[in-house]
Amino acid sequence: MAHKKPLPETALIHPPRPVAGGFRSLVPGTERASTVLFDSVAKWRNRSGFDESTYTYGTTGTPTTRDLQNRIAEWEGGFATVLFPSGLAAVVYALLPFVVPGDHVLVPANVYDPVRTLANGLLKRMNVAVEAYDPLVGAGIAAQIKPTTRVVWVETPGSITMEVSDLPAIARAAHAAGALVVVDNTYSAGWYLRAFELGADLSVHALTKYPAGHSDLVMGSVTTRDEATWRAVKDMAMQTGQCCAPDDIYLVLRGMTTMPLRIRHAEQVTLSLARWLKTRPEVKLVLHPALPDCPGHDIWKRDFTGSTGIFSIVLQDDYGADAAARFIEALQYFGIGASWGGSASLALTYDLDRSRSHWPHRGALVRLAIGFEDERDLREDLERGLAALHHSEGPAQ
Repeated sequence: MAHKKPLPETALIHPPRPVAGGFRSLVPGTERASTVLFDSVAKWRNRSGFDESTYTYGTTGTPTTRDLQNRIAEWEGGFATVLFPSGLAAVVYALLPFVVPGDHVLVPANVYDPVRTLANGLLKRMNVAVEAYDPLVGAGIAAQIKPTTRVVWVETPGSITMEVSDLPAIARAAHAAGALVVVDNTYSAGWYLRAFELGADLSVHALTKYPAGHSDLVMGSVTTRDEATWRAVKDMAMQTGQCCAPDDIYLVLRGMTTMPLRIRHAEQVTLSLARWLKTRPEVKLVLHPALPDCPGHDIWKRDFTGSTGIFSIVLQDDYGADAAARFIEALQYFGIGASWGGSASLALTYDLDRSRSHWPHRGALVRLAIGFEDERDLREDLERGLAALHHSEGPAQ
């Protein structure tokens, strides 16, 4: 009986690997190298960092690097992947190879804050114009696309306010104008949203989160739809010496084998807590894409196959920033810190005058990232935080 291709969760654990000298292990090897040796001067002279079947120097990859790159590309259904030393670095290198002075880029109004910082910093100094669009605009984005638009950035759902964008409609409009579509696919871990099937040209992923899974490293990846786009990203990465440490790569390789199980657990607990919080009188709105009143929920049902472990709540209008701080500081099991996807739960509040253009709600927003603690403990902890809203100076006026 012929072997069929394994399902993605199985392929993470049993990827194809060459057998060296008869040695086989369940654990991937960790190759540490700066200098790579060549068999001849001719091979040295003919070396190429684009040839993924050979090795040239530590910065252009080792077998450890290639192992992770290949697994991510296979997992996301792309052509090839380039690794970067942080998720933010991956964001930068998904943009820079494709813009020159005078170009125009569209980003959603709910975009990850460092993208906004990049737009107002490096891209502005490069004379690249960055314009915000409503993340729920869908096909209407065509009205904002200009002859100089080179990239349309999509973050779905938004990692703070959780709107779900119509990626296929945005991609059709962008491609009709000759623009590339970049998707920040960190929320779905490249799993619950098949970005390339829905029109993405590049998928950016903060491997810091679900793939690594333990809050102990930072890394990012850019996976591309085709070879030409991969070469553009790879070329700029090589020119600027972008590379990752082998031990960090090993930790991501190890983390990816358990990633589907961790995500499923987070999904189940997060949905349960989100539904419970909807019943609380202190909470005006729960922003979770799997809940019917989350902006873009119908798009989520169409395009996503599941949800993960972050969501936000909007407190009643009378509770302002001070009340949100009391809520968070009363929590015992939720740490105050950025990111998600690790074993510990986290909570943050945001200044939406800065993080989200035209936010329609008055109440303070709190984002919750659910870890692996027992759900009963997390629920009791959230009850403790909600009780704190009624203490001290009372609701903000």
